[in-house]
Amino acid sequence: MAIKKHCGHIAVVGRPNAGKSTLLNAILDKKLVGTSKKAQTTRHNILGIKTKENVQAIYVDTPGYRDVTPGALHRYLNRSAVHAAYDVDLLLWIVDATRFTRDDEAVLAMLKKVDRPTILVLNKIDEIKAKYDLLPMIQKMQGMYPFLEIVPISALNKINIEDLEKTVAKYLPEHEFFYEENQVTDRSESFLFSEIIREKVMRFLGEEVPYSVAVEIEKIVHEEKMIRVAALLWVERDGQKAIVIGDKGETLKRIGTEARKEMEDLSKKKVFLQLWVKVKEGWTENDEMLQSFGYES
Repeated sequence: MAIKKHCGHIAVVGRPNAGKSTLLNAILDKKLVGTSKKAQTTRHNILGIKTKENVQAIYVDTPGYRDVTPGALHRYLNRSAVHAAYDVDLLLWIVDATRFTRDDEAVLAMLKKVDRPTILVLNKIDEIKAKYDLLPMIQKMQGMYPFLEIVPISALNKINIEDLEKTVAKYLPEHEFFYEENQVTDRSESFLFSEIIREKVMRFLGEEVPYSVAVEIEKIVHEEKMIRVAALLWVERDGQKAIVIGDKGETLKRIGTEARKEMEDLSKKKVFLQLWVKVKEGWTENDEMLQSFGYES
């Protein structure tokens, strides 16, 4: 008798810095999504596909949902998260177990409108000294929404990740797999390379400038022993360009070096990476530019 397969889509939602991307990387046991301490490192919905035995879980990592969303780019990010939430079988709401914020309240209001089956994931439990200190948060959250289940985890330290996966599997519909069993994402090499570069920008620059940087891959050339990549970093002002380049080009060199290493880990080939910085005033408010960078309306 054939074993029944279960397959479905799961949107991972939450406020910025709740740990959504770190969780997806932990589930996949590889770095697919960029992470940093800065809010909204994730700007696009990214699929992470985990196939194990008779279960294929298709996770959708979404941008952090915020209560205050000034500007076209931030409005796009919120819409992207909402659209993903409507179009899945299951939601994972990631909440930092150490604090509940105004942005978390905004996510809760969004969930009530979407009204999809939801598992609450309380992340960062490693930061709570005693287990009983977690009980007040669990009791508080239980009264907010009819969650299917509440699962405490630490995405960073991979605590209870397997338990979370087993919980997710219980609620996935019976269905044939959508993807090949060895496939881990639906995204192209070009997209993954651009996200690697943008993550390094988020990590190595100050608080404000990274949000005005977009990465465009101009060219990828595959050779026998090497991949040649040319990429543009778009900023909004000349002053930002100077910051990205840095004194004697040191900042841009550091971004390029770290990005190249990660590209090589991903592609298993040597990478020759060239980066240029160009100015396009007001691109974060320009719908045409946003669409050209993959931010669909």
